[in-house]
Formats: sequence, structure tokens, C-alpha cells
Amino acid sequence: MTQLFFSEFQDDNHPNAPLGSPRPLVIVGAGGLGREIAVLVAQLNEAGSNWDLQGFYDDKVPATPTVAGLPYLGTIADLAATPTPLAVAVAVGSSAGRAAVVGQLTSTQLSFPALVHPQVALRVHQRISIGAGCLIQRGCILTCDITLGHFVLLNLGCTVGHDAVLEDFCSLMPHANVGGGAHLETGVYLGTNATIIQQIRVGARATVGAGAVVVRHLPAGCTAVGVPAKAIINNQ
Repeated sequence: MTQLFFSEFQDDNHPNAPLGSPRPLVIVGAGGLGREIAVLVAQLNEAGSNWDLQGFYDDKVPATPTVAGLPYLGTIADLAATPTPLAVAVAVGSSAGRAAVVGQLTSTQLSFPALVHPQVALRVHQRISIGAGCLIQRGCILTCDITLGHFVLLNLGCTVGHDAVLEDFCSLMPHANVGGGAHLETGVYLGTNATIIQQIRVGARATVGAGAVVVRHLPAGCTAVGVPAKAIINNQ
């Protein structure tokens, strides 16, 4: 999976990409986030993309045969065994859960486009690098010189400041904020309205609780809550 500057990224999710033939896309995760990503795909199509959203995969079988009007297609193992090319959006909110799913989807038939809401500004002069599989929802603001790794989730209304680095599988819940020069290592999870101030480093797989404000570096594997945030659990 290659990471590119978004100015160079010409996959079908780009609002200025040519329509071309409809490209089949499926969502892993038939819960609330999966339904929200289905809305994102519809918004992208309204802006000129041409995704053919075919349905949902999930190891937890839904109570009904359809989800948000789309069919349940099977388990993650079923998807991994697909004989035909498919684009995949992994709509799993947990950083660890998303990484576990991606680890099962190794078929060369599968690709993982970045899906970015069409109203999120990503221009050449911003110098923003986005990895495969990223999901960026409506209302997010990214300033400049930012690096997002693979499979980063930015939920509704998140902000990311200049020179920030978010490594693979980071997850930002709605209205989380990352200050300039901050560095989130692999698999960091920020709860709703959490804030990482400028120049702070958060260790791999750390969890920051909803509304917390991180003003000091956090170690890997910890859970931190409060204002200012304090580590209360270390799962290392």
C-alpha cells in the first residue's frame, strides 16, 4: 500500500476525478460507523465520484438481511476469499479492531482507497500526505504539512494542525483536535472532543478519553483522562 500526497492521489474518491466506469466498493462493518460511511460514499457520488456500493461484510450477522437498504454480503473471511476485484472501506471505529480486520484482508483482489468527504479542503499547497484506507468525514479541517498513515479514521468535525503526524490505524472520534507538530503513534484512539496540544507525542495504542486535554507526552498503551489528561491505566 503506497502513501501519496493527496495532490497526486487520483483514485475515484477524488472530487475532480473523471467518472469512468462504476467501481465496486464494499464496507466492512455493518454497525453505525458503517452506515455513516455509506452516507459518505453517497456524498462522494453526488460530488462526481462513481462508486458502486454493493453492501456490507461483518462477522456479526445483522438482524435483518439488509443494512441501510444494502445487502449483508457475508463474513470477513468471505470477503478475503473474493475472486473479483473490490475496493474496501474498513468502517471499524476501534483502532485495534480495524487493524485486526485489515490483517485478514490480504487478497490481491482487494484495494483500500482513501475516502474523503468532498467538502474537506485538500489542495496542492497544503502538502498533505494520506495513506491507503483513510476515512475522513464531513467537517474535518486539515491545515498543512500533515502526514496521515494507512487506515486513519477522522470522524466528524476533527481538526489536525500543521506538521502533525498520525501513524497507521489512529482513530479520532467526532470533534477531536490535534495541535501543530503533535505526533500520534500507531493505533492511538482519541475520544470525542479530546485535544492533543501542539508538539505532544502520544505513544502507540494509547487511548485518550472523551473531552481530555493532553498537555504532556503520553506513554504507549496507556489510557488517559481529564483536564489536563493523566494516565490512569497502562496496558503495556
